[in-house]
Amino acid sequence: MRKGRAAAILAGLAVAVTACGGNAPTTTQPTASASPTEAGTKSLEGVTLEVAAKWTGEEQKNFEQVLKAFSDKTGAKVTYASTGEDTGAYLGPRIQGGSPPDVAILPQPGLVQQYADQKALKPLTGDVTKEIDANYTPYWKELGSADGQPYGVLIKAAHKSLVWYRSQAFEEAGVQPPTNWDELVKAGQTIADSGTPPFSFCGASGWTLTDLFENVYLSSAGPEKYDQLSKHEIPWTDASVATALEKIQQIVGKKELVADGTSGALQTDFPTCVTKVYGQDKAAMVIEADFVAVTAVQAGAKVGEEAKYFPFPKVGETAPVVLGGDVAVAMKDSPGAMALLQFLASKEGGEIWAKLPGYLSPNKNVSPDNYPDPLTKALGQTIISAGDAVRYDMSDLAPSAFGGTDGKGEWKVLQDFLREPTDIKGAQEALEAEAKKAWK
Repeated sequence: MRKGRAAAILAGLAVAVTACGGNAPTTTQPTASASPTEAGTKSLEGVTLEVAAKWTGEEQKNFEQVLKAFSDKTGAKVTYASTGEDTGAYLGPRIQGGSPPDVAILPQPGLVQQYADQKALKPLTGDVTKEIDANYTPYWKELGSADGQPYGVLIKAAHKSLVWYRSQAFEEAGVQPPTNWDELVKAGQTIADSGTPPFSFCGASGWTLTDLFENVYLSSAGPEKYDQLSKHEIPWTDASVATALEKIQQIVGKKELVADGTSGALQTDFPTCVTKVYGQDKAAMVIEADFVAVTAVQAGAKVGEEAKYFPFPKVGETAPVVLGGDVAVAMKDSPGAMALLQFLASKEGGEIWAKLPGYLSPNKNVSPDNYPDPLTKALGQTIISAGDAVRYDMSDLAPSAFGGTDGKGEWKVLQDFLREPTDIKGAQEALEAEAKKAWK
């Protein structure tokens, strides 16, 4: 799934900002609170915990600093195990063998329901739930729940509502970053008229097309409809889906607006679509998440100079903010596991992590002032400003057969739509047929 292909996420973005050679603020190492969790004692002295997550490299090192802050505060000894990109393949045998980690970090909320159904998760205690209620909107609490029971804490986010552009292409065409969809289409046409195809699409990587659809749909249909469609409570033949596809058609339906045409776009994967914008100068824009910065820098662009971004333009009344993210859950019924989840859900834990590169917090009480560079501060502020309108990546909420399988389900239907963008009704019927199979 996309999580494996875009493993850098914000860690890579932080590397990109550093690589710019600008005056990015120096990273501050976290310092643990000197005050114990209980009066005069470290309440978890002698307790050993194992935490499993997919992170490696710099992401792992940064998370281990957060774990060290927890250890220094509570006295618990915490060890880290990397699951690799296939979290399920790692956790499955351990669950079956009766030796799961105390805490696991799941790369998508859908796994919370899956493991809850297997009786592999421990319900959150009142103290952890109280921390979540204080620091998260009800939507994030719901994403960490199964059948109304809270099991998980959303602890890390990835920002998917961005349009990256090459500043020189905009300057040569005399256009400014748009703020709504009509302005985006108009700017694209102006850039095309100047001699540069405006949009580079990663059509060979189906997940990028779901990201595009989700942003357009959230903005045009609104959060309530988004929730209904994500659960298949309304069909994909609904008029709101047609509206979103019609908007996308305004771009992909014009050959001059797509670099190498739609056939070329369908042969372009992520991150090749980014190098068409930065490095090859074959296009002006690419619609994708924060991790575009990594490839842009590798292509020789400087983030904040040649490589800039603007928020995904409003299509309707809602300014879309679509996030991916990771959920921490307890797999053993122990005070240490719950204490760690409470710490990760807290303002204190979030602020320690936020001072390190490669992190965005869904915790509404973690101030963007904690982030170590201007780019991450700006992204963090958009999450807070969006408030209750923030939504999780829809395809990652769906059964994987529909929303997360290469060459099948939503990925394939949207690729087919990119190939033939005139058949909106046919695309809707195909999406609904695939959804019915996945949700049966």
